[in-house]
Amino acid sequence: MSDRMPSPELNATTGPSASNLPQPSKFWLDTGDAVRFLEGLGSESVDLVITDPAYESLEKHRAIGTTTRLKQSKSSSNAWFSVFPNTRFSELFRELFRVLRPNSHAYVFCDQETMFVAKPVAEAAGFRFWKPLVWDKQRIGMGYHYRSRYEFILFFEKGKRRLASLSVPDVLAFPRIRGGYPAEKPAALSGVLVQQSSAPGELVVDPFMGSGSVGLAAVGSGRHFMGTDVCAEAHRIAEARLLEAGAVPRPSLYDERRR
Repeated sequence: MSDRMPSPELNATTGPSASNLPQPSKFWLDTGDAVRFLEGLGSESVDLVITDPAYESLEKHRAIGTTTRLKQSKSSSNAWFSVFPNTRFSELFRELFRVLRPNSHAYVFCDQETMFVAKPVAEAAGFRFWKPLVWDKQRIGMGYHYRSRYEFILFFEKGKRRLASLSVPDVLAFPRIRGGYPAEKPAALSGVLVQQSSAPGELVVDPFMGSGSVGLAAVGSGRHFMGTDVCAEAHRIAEARLLEAGAVPRPSLYDERRR
């Protein structure tokens, strides 16, 4: 990727050189299947992946009414979304490993059931699994047996990359989003992962972007963002939020990402 954000270089007489001033964060959005999207990216072209697949076990919770995701969100007409089946995790992780640069990280949100499916598949694709992080939603959710208030974030590594800070705990407490897009994650939560595993000017990708919370975290920290979702409404909402945050859209996704 040639659009990395340069560090300002001071000029003794005029201050920062105009050619070296930090550039606005850029974003590229698509609408479509996550794996097909990744297949269109160049090998070793991505610096960080943070994503939240609509994992298969959600259908089980939906069927018995133990998830609030049954409800239609106030901010979206999308009452539900297509589930990404467990049988496709092998192709997903194969493509994630291919597009990530050497010495990079990937974070995948999931529940306790999906974790046992995704972990060995990711390891078979070449990732090193470090541990599950815990997102503490701070408020109790629905359920029958020990009602849920947490979600896992699987932490994978390709090669070896040092975290920005070794003082960040493995339990991250951020209140759940209420009344937002279905299954929306707090941008501040993704912001911790962005800060830990990327540098300004690098490219963050989310192939299940939903309403763009990972994108907001990325551009809010001076990174670039690329994402897709099968839902056209998700694309519309994410684009509006990124524009409001001051990021600059690139009109040709496929031409730009080949640079």
